[in-house]
Amino acid sequence: MHFAVRLFQWIFLNAERISSLLAAAAVLGAVRIYYRKVALERATWLSSLYSKVYEAPDLKRIRKVLDDNSADAPAVEELVRSEDSDLTDYLNFFEFMAYLKDRRQLSKKDVAALFDYYLRLLSKHQDVRRYVLDDRNGYGYLKILMVRFPAGD
Repeated sequence: MHFAVRLFQWIFLNAERISSLLAAAAVLGAVRIYYRKVALERATWLSSLYSKVYEAPDLKRIRKVLDDNSADAPAVEELVRSEDSDLTDYLNFFEFMAYLKDRRQLSKKDVAALFDYYLRLLSKHQDVRRYVLDDRNGYGYLKILMVRFPAGD
């Protein structure tokens, strides 16, 4: 019984310190939960972006044309000249992704891991590159990002 009384007295005399320590532990727990939530949200973004670019039929068609043709191929030139709606959708996808990277919703590592090849593929085709770099077309974020992913050839 004497031990219980002494313990209660000690707790009572140190209540402020104990509550401060518990508050600090709660803050650390909240920060940990926040960072886990941010990581989960980023993974959700990446999954959504992955699905869009790799599974959407209209984007698949453009990916195939860009992938199957050499630099400056007539098929690519025609896509750009006619401003094919699927091409502009494809470029708008990458503009959005570049915007998310600029806003730090996606990291450089995320972008490189999932889209390095396709960003370099855009850079490979001079007609596409010129189209993106033309300020009239409104691809400001993609223009900045493409510089970081030059064509590999």
